[in-house]
This record gives sequence, C-alpha cells and structure tokens, in this order.
Amino acid sequence: MTNELKTSDYDYELPPDLIAQYPAEPRDSSRLLVLNRADTSLTHRDSFVAILDYIEPGDTLVVNESKVIPARLFGHKATGGQIELLLLRPAPDQLEIHGGAENSCWEVLVRPGRGTKVGAKLFFEGNGESLQAQVLGTSPSSGRYVLFERDPLPFLELYGQMPLPPYIHQQPSDPNRYQTIYATEPGSAAAPTAGLHFTPDLLAAIKAKGVTFEKVMLHVGLDTFRPVKEENALHHEMHSEWCRLEAETARRLNQTRARGGRIFAVGTTTVRTLETAFDHTNHQFQPFAGETRLFLYPGKELEAIDALITNFHLPRSTLLMLVSAFAGRDLIIHAYHEAVRERYRFFSFGDAMLIL
Repeated sequence: MTNELKTSDYDYELPPDLIAQYPAEPRDSSRLLVLNRADTSLTHRDSFVAILDYIEPGDTLVVNESKVIPARLFGHKATGGQIELLLLRPAPDQLEIHGGAENSCWEVLVRPGRGTKVGAKLFFEGNGESLQAQVLGTSPSSGRYVLFERDPLPFLELYGQMPLPPYIHQQPSDPNRYQTIYATEPGSAAAPTAGLHFTPDLLAAIKAKGVTFEKVMLHVGLDTFRPVKEENALHHEMHSEWCRLEAETARRLNQTRARGGRIFAVGTTTVRTLETAFDHTNHQFQPFAGETRLFLYPGKELEAIDALITNFHLPRSTLLMLVSAFAGRDLIIHAYHEAVRERYRFFSFGDAMLIL
C-alpha cells in the first residue's frame, strides 16, 4: 500500500457552465454515461431510463434511504449580529455532559464562525415562533457544539432551508427535488444525489424485471462539504458519519451473491455503508449500525459491490477517489474528460454515470 495519494492526480478542468444549477425534468431524463471496466468502453445514453438495459433479473439495487433535513437556519446573536447555522448531526455525547432535552445538542457549522464564541446565545424566529440556542464549544470538525432549548427538527421543518451545495446558486422551487423519492428517515445534511434520478415508474420497471430492491442508511455529514486540502490525500481526516445495514438486508444481499446476482450500489454513500458492513475475511455482509470513517481510494479493493450508479464528482474530492478505487484512476479521469467534451451536466443536479 502506498504511503502517498496525490490529490493533484484527481484534478480536472471543468467549465463552470457545466455545473448543473437545476435538476432534470423529469428526474429520469438526465443523461447516462456507461463505463465498462472489463473493456474500458464508454457508452453515451440519452436517458437514465437506459439503466434498465444493464441491470438483470437476480441483481439487487441498493439505495441510501436517508432523508435530507432543511438544515440551514438563519438567525442572530444576542449582540444583534446575523448568524447562519448548518446542522450536521446530533451530538448525544454533549447532551450527556451539558444536559438538555432529547435531540437538543447538535454539531453545526457556523457562519461567521470566528466571532461566535463559547457561551454565545443564538436566536431564531419565524411566524411568531422562536428557538433559542447556546454555543457549548468547538467540535473537531472546526464547527461548534450547540445546545438548543428543545429538539430543533420541528422548527427546521417549518423555517429551515435545504442545505444546497455552494455551487448551486438558487433554491429549487420544489424542495423535494433535492430529496430522493424513497427517502424515509431524516438525518442528512446533504442529499445522496445519485438517487435523484429515480422515479416511481422507473423503480417499478426495475422491480418488474426481477431485480430486488434494498435500502441501507447513511446520514450524509460534514465530508460532503470538506475539500481535500492536503496534497497527500492520506493525511485528509475523514469525519464520522452514522450508517446502518440491517440483519435481514445483509442476509438477502448474501443470497444475491450466492445465486450469482450482482450488487448495484446507488451512490457513494451506499458504497461506504456496504463496504463498512462487509466482512472481507469470509466475504459476507454483516449487520452494522454505528459510525464509519471509511476512506476508499485506489489501492483499497471494493468487494461489496459489482456496479455503481453515481454522479460526476468535484475535482480533488474523496468521492472522486472512491470511484477511482472501483474503476481505476486513469479510466475515471478519461471518462470525466469525455464527459466534459460531451457537455454532460456535473455535480448534485447533474447527469449520471454507471460503472460496470
């Protein structure tokens, strides 16, 4: 295993006008670039519906069912200064230390952060309702731990904004367009965007073909927002995200492999969950529920998946390194250059790639 992973090897030129600012309508009308690892071929498909041509009876499609919370909250400090919070995840360890109502302690990103000191009182208002909070301390992620007066989720559902990435400059008219159709359990600070391409009709057609459909959970957190700053990416610190693979799901995934079926993972968060739960000694899926810091990059073998449905990722990102772990760095960079030439739409609201 190498002791160096050059971040600059995962860079590429992207014209800004290829960064998708809005989702395709309908969802499954986005384009699909198919990369075959066996013969290194690239195939351009005009519609994501073409995924039906590649997934076969006996295969299993695995998705991340985490739901994005409207995690961006605007308010002010006691001094009157404006404040913006991005709620990342509950912090139960801080709740044990400082007390408070259930689910009231959270790790957050703060803007502006420099002037927001420990003990600062924060105030949020909307249509006659209010919510107060106090800064408890700094978190390892350079964020803050904040204690709300009560569980903030009901207030967020009414007055929070969807936490769109900074390269998307306008909130969609329908907030559900930054949500997969199968999302169930709130907890993510960003969408698992590879799943945005699926429609109810497309999922029904996939199931009708004899493909099984399974769900895992990973609540997307801070690393979605953190670029790799170190030139040696192995020095990049992955922050933990909570994920779950249930026992019955693990059993059915093992059955898929036993009968010769393939595991199609929808998105990098699904990959990280599956690889976290996979026992590489006996080559079986095991139930898992807990934190993962798994960092996947070339040199680390991915055994839990046979195919990957994903979007086009940011340059110099851990996600680009993850897909390179599956398909090889040179082949991925070649595919990205081809996608730029063919003017695919990139990032969260962009087009899709299928890696076989």
